[in-house]
Amino acid sequence: MENLQSQKMANMPVKKLLISMSLPAIFSMLVQAIYNIVDSLYLARFSEKAIEATAIVFPLQMLIASVGIGIGVGTNVYISKSLGEGKRGRASFAAQNGIFMVAIAIVVAIILGFTAVKPFVRAYTADQETFNMAVSYLSICMIFSFGSLIELTTSKILQATGNMRVPMFTQLIGAISNIILDPFLIFGIGVFPRLGAKGAAIATVFGQILAMAFSLSMLIFKKQDVQILRKGFYPSPSYMWRILKVGLPSMLISALPSFTTILVNNFIKGFPYAISVLGVYFKLQSFVFLPIFGLTQGALPILSYNYGSGCRPRFSETFRFMITLALGFMGLGLIIFQAIPNYLMMLFGHGADFVRVGTYAMRIISICFLFAAMCISITTMMQSLGRGFTSLLITLSRQLIIIPSAFILAKYTGTTGVWFAYPIAEIFTSAVFIPIALKVYRKEFDKRASFLARQNENATEAPAESPAEETASVFSLGEKHE
Repeated sequence: MENLQSQKMANMPVKKLLISMSLPAIFSMLVQAIYNIVDSLYLARFSEKAIEATAIVFPLQMLIASVGIGIGVGTNVYISKSLGEGKRGRASFAAQNGIFMVAIAIVVAIILGFTAVKPFVRAYTADQETFNMAVSYLSICMIFSFGSLIELTTSKILQATGNMRVPMFTQLIGAISNIILDPFLIFGIGVFPRLGAKGAAIATVFGQILAMAFSLSMLIFKKQDVQILRKGFYPSPSYMWRILKVGLPSMLISALPSFTTILVNNFIKGFPYAISVLGVYFKLQSFVFLPIFGLTQGALPILSYNYGSGCRPRFSETFRFMITLALGFMGLGLIIFQAIPNYLMMLFGHGADFVRVGTYAMRIISICFLFAAMCISITTMMQSLGRGFTSLLITLSRQLIIIPSAFILAKYTGTTGVWFAYPIAEIFTSAVFIPIALKVYRKEFDKRASFLARQNENATEAPAESPAEETASVFSLGEKHE
């Protein structure tokens, strides 16, 4: 029997497996967080208005990236589940359809890059220098977003097979090349022109394209458990719907904060330093949240694989260990944000008033960290069970509660109370959805056990499918490859 890399998800001790699969993703996420900070620090020293410019464009930039994240996670789950069921042909076909969906997203991003950037930025600033920096930065990042979108999807495909090292090196290549290029292109060192925000954007997309090239080459030219160049591909609406249904919560986890931040920025734009402070918060909190997302990247294929194979004990142990580590990460972040927020804000300058507003905001918003860890963990569990709608409800609750809370608090309390909108949303969502998630878990595994029992009974009564027949089946819908 062929030795597949993904088989470790059924055999390796759970704690060792989760750590081994999460550490590369956590490490690469931390490198990405360092890049986010370094990029902002360089721009803050180029111009005081650069922090506000990047804070304005950050939500739309992340909105585009969220599409790649959602498609990648949806593809990841179905590949892992298919491999857990022993169906490699189906896994490869899912990977091909995931990449096709990304191609569509790239076209949309390019169109928006040419048409939507200027109206969006103009809604948040009347200052011409801030406007010019924001437009040049965001236009470049969106028009050349193909590197980021393809890299996100191919990395998730590799993670679905248990390959976490290539995605780690992919992130490292993108982030390190970006960090190296930033000062040269922003400040005009040596033969490089002084480009400011435009230079930061060029460094960003260059790093993303390098990362894409590496990840794609590893997927195509190295032996993997799935093959994206496999013959017989055609766009399958049923596959794409399943990828979208499962990936939509992850897409919204990334996209809804962008929408929420756009609206919150609109509520607080009349208060001094508020938009800049919120932008700095999102840069700093990436050191806390990105490792959690790295942890869930490692856990998701393990959970999906063991759900596909019907192994409840390994699934449960993985989830318990994941949420324990998530709470530990977030607890450490909470301590730091409560203890030294003033020193964190000083890194970005802007004087005593900016530091004072930011220090207060950091302490209030960080109250949500432990509750966010629980919400992110149960969202990951729901995704692995194929319960996209439940994951969607959790994500919607986390973000949409912020909007009315922030509107009311900003109107009546200003920057004194508006920051409480974030912990209010996370506490409410945890209280409502943790009991629901446990009930769904029990129900889904009972159904899975019944399904596998029936499948085993049928297997004793009929000959097994040939590899060609297995490849032709599309999630039990009876579609055929043409």
